Amino acid sequence: MQFRQKALSKLQSPEELDLPVRFARPQGRLVLTVTIAVMVAAAYWAFTGTVSSKLSAPGILSRAEGVYVLQTPVAGQVTAVLAEEGQSLAAGAPLLNVRTEQGERPVRVVTGGRLTTLVAKVGSVVATGADVATVERVKDPEDPLVAVLYVPGGSGPAIPVGATVDLSVQSVPRQQFGMLRGRVTEVGRAPLTQAQIAGFLGDGGLAEQFSRHGSPVAVVVRLERSSSTTSGYRWSSADGPPHAVDSGTPVSGAVHLAAQRPVDWLLP
Repeated sequence: MQFRQKALSKLQSPEELDLPVRFARPQGRLVLTVTIAVMVAAAYWAFTGTVSSKLSAPGILSRAEGVYVLQTPVAGQVTAVLAEEGQSLAAGAPLLNVRTEQGERPVRVVTGGRLTTLVAKVGSVVATGADVATVERVKDPEDPLVAVLYVPGGSGPAIPVGATVDLSVQSVPRQQFGMLRGRVTEVGRAPLTQAQIAGFLGDGGLAEQFSRHGSPVAVVVRLERSSSTTSGYRWSSADGPPHAVDSGTPVSGAVHLAAQRPVDWLLP
């Protein structure tokens, strides 16, 4: 009966116009206020804030002109080695003497540079076209090193010329001496084949390593010079390592990309 009386009362006054209307409890109003404030702050940050990002890629320290592999144009036995690794050679300088059926013949470097690797030894027999040395193309011994990074082909357009780069050098403990500083000076326009990379580095193994995940784009990084460090380059630490860094050293680069507004990620 009690429920029946309540139902009849409800039917007699269905709208309950005489009762005050409660829109929200105090706790609900607080939650709503906080939610609106957070949304306003997020919208303001999305349009006015910036987010920076980095792109990491492997690479190597090199000279701007790269390295080439010297091949012997004659076959025979090596009778003399006329240069040492690390030595600078002028264009056309003799590197080896090879005894052929026509007599002693010299093997000369094609262009001037620094002899980085000497494969042929005295007494070894070489065939025509065999690799006997690698020569780093160096016009001026004082020319600075560059870092060449190999980034995925689709990431190249996102890298602006002038972007700052932090380089971790494999032979230098990063926690003790920090990282090399540099800036992007050139971004390749097209992905490179493994053969093209090998032609620049003079090393098929490195070319295979850098193209393992597809055809990459080469990014050239100019190292920032410093007169206060032993290496002659600027590091994230005050002094850097107590020795020079050389070409052919593997590095890992972190390219600082242009800062973006969060709203740009949502707009087409």
